[in-house]
Amino acid sequence: MSKPLGYYTNHTPGEESLLATLQDNYGAAFEKISKREKLVILTVLASHIGCHLVGDCRAEIFTISKQMTEQMTIADLAGIMEAIINQIRWGQNFVVQENSPME
Repeated sequence: MSKPLGYYTNHTPGEESLLATLQDNYGAAFEKISKREKLVILTVLASHIGCHLVGDCRAEIFTISKQMTEQMTIADLAGIMEAIINQIRWGQNFVVQENSPME
């Protein structure tokens, strides 16, 4: 069983907000949203956040992403997504500096 949205956000039960409306319409853990729909939401949110970050994406990242989708199982891809989400939320962000080796 998934934890309620309030566990992951600043939502306080009883508070009127978009999160409260989403919970009312789709369940406290988005149980009324299909896996496919959740992936669409994740794609849109990731794109939105990425557009607000400074810097470019290395070409090799697109190559390894393609390799992942071609060679890994759905379960492993979901695991990588979970790891990346945790790193984005709680970890440090590696910054690529021009003309320096990767750290």
